[in-house]
Amino acid sequence: MTTTRTESAVQSPAGRSTLPAPKYPRVFGVGRGRLVQYGILVLLALFVLAPIVPILFQSFRDRPLYEAGGLLTAGNYVKLFTDAGFGQVVLNTAIFAVGTTVLTLVIAIPMAVLVVRTRLPFGRLLGLSMQWPFFISSLILGFGWITLYGPAGFISVQLRELLGFVPWNLYSLGGMAVTEAVGLAPIAYVFCANALRQSDASLESAARVCGAGPVRILFQVVVPMLRPPIVYSSILIFSMSLETLSVPLLYGTPVRIEVFSTFLYTNGLQSIQPDYGILGAASTLILAVTIGTVAIQAKVLKNAQRFISVRGKATRPRLLDLGWIRWVAAAAIVIYVIFGALLPILGLVFRSFTMIFTPLQSPFETLTLSNYQRVFTYPVYVQSITNSVTVAAVGAVLVSVLALLAVLVARRSPFTFARSVEYLALAPQAMPGIIVGIGFFWAFALTPGGGWVQGTLMAVIIAFGLRALPTAFGSIAPAIMQIGRELDDAARTSGADWFGTFFRILRTLLRPAFVGALILVFVTMMKEYSAALFLSSANTGVIGTTMLDLWVQGNTGSVAALATLQIAITAVFVAVASMFMKGHTDA
Repeated sequence: MTTTRTESAVQSPAGRSTLPAPKYPRVFGVGRGRLVQYGILVLLALFVLAPIVPILFQSFRDRPLYEAGGLLTAGNYVKLFTDAGFGQVVLNTAIFAVGTTVLTLVIAIPMAVLVVRTRLPFGRLLGLSMQWPFFISSLILGFGWITLYGPAGFISVQLRELLGFVPWNLYSLGGMAVTEAVGLAPIAYVFCANALRQSDASLESAARVCGAGPVRILFQVVVPMLRPPIVYSSILIFSMSLETLSVPLLYGTPVRIEVFSTFLYTNGLQSIQPDYGILGAASTLILAVTIGTVAIQAKVLKNAQRFISVRGKATRPRLLDLGWIRWVAAAAIVIYVIFGALLPILGLVFRSFTMIFTPLQSPFETLTLSNYQRVFTYPVYVQSITNSVTVAAVGAVLVSVLALLAVLVARRSPFTFARSVEYLALAPQAMPGIIVGIGFFWAFALTPGGGWVQGTLMAVIIAFGLRALPTAFGSIAPAIMQIGRELDDAARTSGADWFGTFFRILRTLLRPAFVGALILVFVTMMKEYSAALFLSSANTGVIGTTMLDLWVQGNTGSVAALATLQIAITAVFVAVASMFMKGHTDA
């Protein structure tokens, strides 16, 4: 039953009646704002718990969830930990995750400090170049590294001829960690660089007055103030290292190095008769570890206000002059960008235009368009491209809208459970993609009517969207925190309810942040693929899953062509969206 609430006229401070307050529809006596708030809470709860509950239930069940009967037991965990090979899986995962985290911070922190706080040659250009590897999937980066630095890669063969040996082994835990660190370094760099740009430089000025030199200021003033972004990025990178599948699958599988993600992949997707109990127990274990790391992050940053340096009277930072060291620093950043990302990607793009890509023969002698012809000849390959764009585009809109409403409820409403909304929106950052895929696979199988969703693009959008939700929420939340609450109060004084305040006041002000979230979510969902391994069908595969299938078949030319197309699509979208956002920054 729908009723309409009649608002009384708004009273002026002098007591005189002014404009009558607007009338808003009420459903069963409940205002529309409260309906939206409870609706967002319920939707997020279902969204987050849907893949977790089946995994937890399966881990304590003695048979698959789809079989009737069954008993609750802890036998799956006993079987998992007594497995002769699982101890090595745990050790490999720990070495890989810790190594990736350390290497990422070693790359990102000095570069952020150098770009933002020192007089670095071409500093602005180098800062932008540090960020663009973020837009490249780690799967594509892994393919590119194999092309150059693998046992038969171009640079490996040249060094073998020159030195008699290759000073690295890409198919090792160290090679996996280095490759993953190159791909994740932009994340830590952005966190540290943003913190440096926003911090007050008065402490550095005080140290300079006391006689401290540039190097001492960097190590004793600037770097210690970076503890919050360092802790946050390190925990995030550690969690992402636990869940990543692409690099361990490409590098580790050929030499039988198994980590958590490949353990789930081989025992779940590739196994003829998978043990669902062990699969559920292993998934629960990874989930517990990632949730634990996020809890540690919150504990460590509990007193982060000790590191606040932005006050009411901020001073403009004075860039430090490191002398000749600045040229060495600039060269180090150039080496990272060129050898870590640019050359591998260019090698992959060049591979897409050749029949055979080997150091033993000039690639210019085998130039061809056959790889692209093959991609556009087979409908399943074309369909994967269309599916990826559709999933990323539709998902970007849906997830960004959901994140916007969640931010409004969590940060700008009197809702009783506002804190719970924020926790639910950020919880998926502790959920590995492969576990999201497994969880939704079981959720759709057990839910009445879920079979209609299973194997469709909608299932992929839901899974990818859950993974991208924290990114969208984190992109929009800072923007709304910068808008003074007096605007809300003015709208309320004029008779607007909570929902009306958003549409009349905040909607325009939040437009740039919303467009930024659209860009980030599109890129995130365009790169995603691990959840689709368990949810897609023959006709709903995405570019990532198709590239893995082609790599297993040895069709590296088509892999390179698909990778190049994905890079091109992402670049075009980011360029167009960035132009649009520049035209609306006046909001």
